[in-house]
Amino acid sequence: MTRLGIGVVGAGRVGAVLGSALRAAGHPVVGVSAVSEASRERADALLPGVPVLDVPEVVRRAELVLLAVPDDALAELVAGLAATGAWQGGQIVVHTAGRYGAGVLDPARAQGVIPIALHPAMTFTGTSLDLSRLVGCTFAVTAPTPVLPIGQALVVEMGGEPVVLDEAARPLYHAALAHGANHLVVLVAQAGQALAAAGVADPGAVLRPLLTAALDGSLRAESAGGGRDAEGEVTNGAVTTLTGPVRRGDAGTVRDHLDVLTDLGVRTGATDVAASYRALSRAATGRALAAGLLRAEQGRALLDALATGDPAAEAAPRDPGTTRGGTPGGAGPAHTGGPDGSTVHGAHDDEGAGGTDEPGADQEDQG
Repeated sequence: MTRLGIGVVGAGRVGAVLGSALRAAGHPVVGVSAVSEASRERADALLPGVPVLDVPEVVRRAELVLLAVPDDALAELVAGLAATGAWQGGQIVVHTAGRYGAGVLDPARAQGVIPIALHPAMTFTGTSLDLSRLVGCTFAVTAPTPVLPIGQALVVEMGGEPVVLDEAARPLYHAALAHGANHLVVLVAQAGQALAAAGVADPGAVLRPLLTAALDGSLRAESAGGGRDAEGEVTNGAVTTLTGPVRRGDAGTVRDHLDVLTDLGVRTGATDVAASYRALSRAATGRALAAGLLRAEQGRALLDALATGDPAAEAAPRDPGTTRGGTPGGAGPAHTGGPDGSTVHGAHDDEGAGGTDEPGADQEDQG
């Protein structure tokens, strides 16, 4: 495609990396905004020689503006620049927020810009290591139909794989990614803490082969059998690789696990570990029942064990024959979304609308 002058607003982990990738594809980067020391160092490392400017000047100089700011700052930033007349007709404006489609750019679109939403489904370190990881990375592309090819071309130039996503689907898409990536990290932290309390010197070394095999197997199964079949029926995908006491119907083991994890919480204050184990084991039981991996009596015993001492669960139906959301034990079909349309927000950059660093904002969940 035509070489474009790129302006990067937000030299956080995502903005600096994508700006560097576009530069490597032949697009000159004409300016970058970077307020914090970390942002300036990242800009120096990934975009050497690019002038560090304030946001309005970056926008003024650019033919393509890359907005890589926290989700919650994006709408205010776009509207604020529109109010000052900063946007230019024919300018391409791309944002990287997973939560939003192109609609959040409407104030800029009203001034003649071309709006595109690109979201890489990847975690970022904000270093050059990320550039090679962009190769083959899926990017969700949302834009008005006539300009979709521009967004797709930009993704291909960065080495990614574009996937067109409807505007209305963006919140659920982002919630799914955040649920998978962020909560995987929490699970590792919880399991590592429990192993350390058990006297294991290097929890990561113990978990690595087990979790790597489990993740690889479940992802392969999800790709091979996840989603819906030719008749539109939900298939089981990753749940078919489930192992452990729930899969075996070992209610006694599950009860023992809850006892020792509850004790861990009493001793260390890590009460979230037992709560997570209970919630996820209940979900695993429901999905295993729905997939035909457990007999009804096994599911009933597991759900009874998991309900012990849990007032919320005691108030809920525990008979695997009772359906909530269409499957036994209260679990939804293997690929049904949650009961509401809520999303899990993850920060995208360390540059807010006001150019200040918010606590925890200098990180990235999955793009």
